[in-house]
Amino acid sequence: MALTKEDIITLPNAHLRQRSTRVALISSEIRQVVEDMESATLSWDASRKHEVGVALAAIQIDRPYRIIVVRNDFENKEDQTFQVFINPEITKAEGSLTEDYEGCLSVPDIYGKVKRYSKVRIKALSLDGEPFRVTAEGFLARIFQHEIDHLNGLVFIDHIKNNPEAFYLLEADGKLKAIDYDTIKDDPVLWQ
Repeated sequence: MALTKEDIITLPNAHLRQRSTRVALISSEIRQVVEDMESATLSWDASRKHEVGVALAAIQIDRPYRIIVVRNDFENKEDQTFQVFINPEITKAEGSLTEDYEGCLSVPDIYGKVKRYSKVRIKALSLDGEPFRVTAEGFLARIFQHEIDHLNGLVFIDHIKNNPEAFYLLEADGKLKAIDYDTIKDDPVLWQ
């Protein structure tokens, strides 16, 4: 049975703070994990009027594998295809550190202004076990850094926890509103 948005784990689930394990063999189990990641992302996406599910790490469906899926066209909610990255690694981060908004399927309705490199080089394995490399710039570079953080037990809010002006709430009309940091700084859901 296909996974849904309900299968995506959210903070304070402690598994989101754990390092994921390298994939040694691309088995039928791993292929099923990838299918489950895609279906959970699309289910989440279908439930959100003002957001697009652009990528997911396996740990977000509580599978501790170093796997991410990235939507092929994240500007188009109609595109339901993904590229798979097994054991992805950033081999080089370059360009400027750029601050922009990030959200996360595992941190509902909270956004933050996070600094990320504007360009990254990635190496990974395909679902067929073939090694490949990708150079990503702009928003795609941000996606890779965000998702690979998940594989290392980091969530985007960890990068901004000491910046009271970096937090935003997604309102029902799709607009972001600055959050009063004092209301979330000790929230046990967000911080462990």
